[in-house]
Amino acid sequence: MKLTRAAEYAIRCVLYLSRHAAGQLVSRREVAEAMDIPPAFLGKIAQGLARAGVLVVRQGALGGYLLALPPKDISLLRVVEAMDGEILLNECLASPHHCGMSPTCPVHGVWAGARKRFRADLASVSFADLAGCPEPCAGGLCSAGCSRAECGN
Repeated sequence: MKLTRAAEYAIRCVLYLSRHAAGQLVSRREVAEAMDIPPAFLGKIAQGLARAGVLVVRQGALGGYLLALPPKDISLLRVVEAMDGEILLNECLASPHHCGMSPTCPVHGVWAGARKRFRADLASVSFADLAGCPEPCAGGLCSAGCSRAECGN
C-alpha cells in the first residue's frame, strides 16, 4: 500500500492546523507555504477533508481553514481514508468474488489480519499526539520525549 500525494498533503494540512489554537482560522496561503503544498491542490484536499467532517472551509478574502474537531478526535486513519478511501491491501479484501480461491485461500487470513493491524495502528494515533511531537522520531523517542505511540515509530 502506498499513500497518494493527496493523503500525504492532507496529513500535513491537518498537522499544521492541529498546532494552532482551537477555532483559529488559518489562511490557505499560510498552510500551503508552511507545509509545502501546492495551493490549488490544497483547495481540493480541503474540500475532501471538509466532506469527511475534519475541516471547516471558509471562503472569501478573509477565509481559510480550521479544524472541525479537536486534534485528539482526529485519527491518522480518518485523514488517510478521507483522501484515499478505505485501506485495502489487495483485491481479495476489496471484493472476495474476484478471487475464486478466497473462501479457502490460506493467505486471505494473513492479508485480513495485516489490514486490521495497520488500520488499528493508524486509528490509535491522533493529531494531538502528532502535533505534540515537534520533530521526526527515531528509535521510539524523539528529543521532546514523545512516546512511540505518539510518534508512530
